[in-house]
Amino acid sequence: MFMHQRIWLSPPHMGEQEFEYVKEAFSSNWIAPLGPNVDGFEKDLAAFTAAGHVAALSSGTAALHLALVLLGVQQGDEVICQSMTFSASANPIIYQGATPVFVDSEPDTWNMDPLLMEAAIKDRLSKGRKPKAIIPVHLYGMPAKMDEILEIAAEYDIPVIEDAAEALGSVYKEKACGTLGRFGILSFNGNKIITTSGGGALIGNDEDLIEKARFLASQARDPAPHYEHTHIGFNYRMSNVCAGIGRGQMQVLHCRISQRRANYQRYLKHLSALPGLVFPKEPEDCFSNRWLTTVLVDPAASGGIDRETVRMALEKANIDSRPLWKPMHLQPVFAGAPAYVNNVSENLFKQGLCLPSGSSLQPEQLDYIAGLVKALW
Repeated sequence: MFMHQRIWLSPPHMGEQEFEYVKEAFSSNWIAPLGPNVDGFEKDLAAFTAAGHVAALSSGTAALHLALVLLGVQQGDEVICQSMTFSASANPIIYQGATPVFVDSEPDTWNMDPLLMEAAIKDRLSKGRKPKAIIPVHLYGMPAKMDEILEIAAEYDIPVIEDAAEALGSVYKEKACGTLGRFGILSFNGNKIITTSGGGALIGNDEDLIEKARFLASQARDPAPHYEHTHIGFNYRMSNVCAGIGRGQMQVLHCRISQRRANYQRYLKHLSALPGLVFPKEPEDCFSNRWLTTVLVDPAASGGIDRETVRMALEKANIDSRPLWKPMHLQPVFAGAPAYVNNVSENLFKQGLCLPSGSSLQPEQLDYIAGLVKALW
């Protein structure tokens, strides 16, 4: 039925107002970075997340890089980073000449294990290496165990940078993900819950630090009639055109979250009874945006059906699905980095699959996908 039209994992989903903001940018000739759309987008994000201050940037990776710069991370330092994540969570550590110290996941949320994190901190301290920052990730929109992470981080006086690239709209105990640590990172890449085609944001409550981020992201140009520079800067600011897309997307964000959560519920209704197929549960006092619907496929309980059986069956039907992130401590590029592991993320990678989760998916498409999966059993 849907064979000729590929079903993608998480495509962009435009509303009705994006083009009006972009058209306004063109008609006023605000095409370059900065402009009224950038200012408006930052205000929209601050209002939505209840973050004190926001800097709209060219990517989530740029936001994370600037957070590390602002925290003084430099050559020879170490930064604790969640292992179960996309490489962009770890790459900026390398940009600064620092070393990532990877920490494995706990099985409830699949995010950084607080107990293992503390063990890693103690071990690094015993080696005379105090980590300069901690980067937990709210994986697939599921909030990490932030109370425990923040309590331990405070005990050892280590700042926390929340990677909420996948978690815009997710809530941890009545607070927006990304607003609990020293800094939060958002991403508006094309596959995220809302998009600016490419883009990201750095959020935080320290006005001076976020203002400094804006300064550094604008090539660190000092206020002078000529080009004067006392700091190394970056070309990291969001364009006024992209921010216009973001302003339009903000108007449908609540709807997009509802649509993603409805996808999860529809899959759950169809597939939760299948032996060996497990859906991650939402922790109490937490709200996940369900950016992607994820499942675990245990061949020992499913009669031999595994993650690849499901993925290849969907691919044969022209349907895009994807394994969970391969942990960073298993990536060749990070082979020499310290890692504190408990095998949770390795098992998640072996068994985990992301199902098509776009907010534009129609109920009949979701039913079709679920039917193909169910048929394997």
